[in-house]
Amino acid sequence: MGFLRSSSSYSSALKWLGFVTAVWVQSISGNNYTFSNYSSALKSLMNLNQLQLNNLSVAKDVGKAFGILAGLASDRLSTPVILLIGCFEGLLGYGVQWLVVSRTITPLPYWQMCVFLCMGGNSTTWMNTAVLVTCIRNFRRNRGPVSGILKGYVGLSTAIFTDLCTALFSNYPASFLVLLAVVPFAVCLTAVFFLREIPPASSADEDSEETRYFAVFNIVAVVVAVYLQSYDLIGIKTGVFSVAFASILLFLLFSPIAVPFHAFIRSLNRGEQDVEGQIQEPLLSSEIAEEKEVIAVEAAAAAVEEENLVGERKRPVLGEDHTIMEAMLTVDFWVLFVSFLCGVGTGLAVMNNMGQIGLALGYTDVSIFVSMTSIWGFFGRILSGTLSEHFLKKAGTPRPLWNAASQILMAVGYLLMALAVPNSLYIGSMVVGVCYGVRLAITVPTASELFGLKYYGLIYNILVLNLPLGSFLFSGLLAGFLYDAEATPTPGGGNTCVGAHCYRLIFLVMALASVIGVGLDILLAYRTKEIYAKIHASKQVKKASSNLS
Repeated sequence: MGFLRSSSSYSSALKWLGFVTAVWVQSISGNNYTFSNYSSALKSLMNLNQLQLNNLSVAKDVGKAFGILAGLASDRLSTPVILLIGCFEGLLGYGVQWLVVSRTITPLPYWQMCVFLCMGGNSTTWMNTAVLVTCIRNFRRNRGPVSGILKGYVGLSTAIFTDLCTALFSNYPASFLVLLAVVPFAVCLTAVFFLREIPPASSADEDSEETRYFAVFNIVAVVVAVYLQSYDLIGIKTGVFSVAFASILLFLLFSPIAVPFHAFIRSLNRGEQDVEGQIQEPLLSSEIAEEKEVIAVEAAAAAVEEENLVGERKRPVLGEDHTIMEAMLTVDFWVLFVSFLCGVGTGLAVMNNMGQIGLALGYTDVSIFVSMTSIWGFFGRILSGTLSEHFLKKAGTPRPLWNAASQILMAVGYLLMALAVPNSLYIGSMVVGVCYGVRLAITVPTASELFGLKYYGLIYNILVLNLPLGSFLFSGLLAGFLYDAEATPTPGGGNTCVGAHCYRLIFLVMALASVIGVGLDILLAYRTKEIYAKIHASKQVKKASSNLS
């Protein structure tokens, strides 16, 4: 019995240690959103016009389109192998960019730079896949908190990189690219040793323990976000103060390591009765029960059970499992797809062009705006996930309504930036960050609730194609062409534009796209109100049965 207790203690500690390293990986995996921090250096070194520069950012986002390869590999390769692929690909992609920006080598041909930016963008898909798949399997009863915490840290990662580089290297682009190349590589090598699949919780006590620990991770994440925002607003970014800031930030990021130690000590102190209780409950039965419970809540079990009674499969309805083709043949899929495009496409255009937007409006240092977009994106992800779940349980509110609300707010933000009102870029950075975060956080559960969980991975990857598509349409084409039309040529082949007029028409078009997105989200909410009523009823039944037991 002592051996079993020791084994259980080690397993619990290793599972939480793996989750801590997963948080660290997510904290450095948002480098795709940092292009504005070094885009001006690439533009001047390679003598690019704005269209060419924006197409480089599109190449970076195209890397995400190949994330389906990581998804397919997750069923065939182990977690350490997937992490290694991602970290080596990132080291090569961002390493070559560093060689160019630091003038260690002469600028490469344009198409070769596109390839290396694409590799950098694709590297994070391998990291994210390894982390999300493994952690969701390890914490099957708490998939929502796991996804929220990990996605939240992705939202913070851009601010973490930006503020650390500003504090330690005065935001020098070459130093920033060194961080993008080396830090993810080192963190992933650490995660390789600890992140692996562990049997999930098999008792009510362990389930309750997981809930408490996830609350700790949420608190730490909020503290990190507030700390980063405070640093941006204070404005003192030199000398001893910057070193102290970086030291405290690293301490905060390292602090969750206390959780696995606490879990190990607590599991050692558990009574023998708890261990026996775990032994008496077969692991396989527990996993099957958990899986059925999640499907019953999220995918409308009544419809699924009815389907199982039918000998020959009929065309599924919303809430049932859809294949990719079945989902793509529905109107609801394309309404969700286009509305998602209106949100993330315009948001990416702002993030990719933040460097030039800031310079056009007279700001010499745009790092604060990049950081603010990241921080407020974190709050958008955390708050929208929590609020949408609360109102779904309480009143059956369709999740697409939250996307509609975010699109209204985003349209207002674009109008403010188009009018160039005082401090509009500060307001715009916050608004775009929050609304972009809401879009990503709400679309994840919405797709699973409408089209089921069985083929969810591939369906979600189809929706994620909106990232490179939106980047191409709104950043590569719209922002590139309209900026160049307003810009003045510079010696050497590049161009520049200063003034509110540089991006005014671009912001107005993106505001219109946001309004279209609002209409589509309201339409989707109307079309899906019945399925959300069923999900609400299912949650109420589960809550009532839990109270009775």
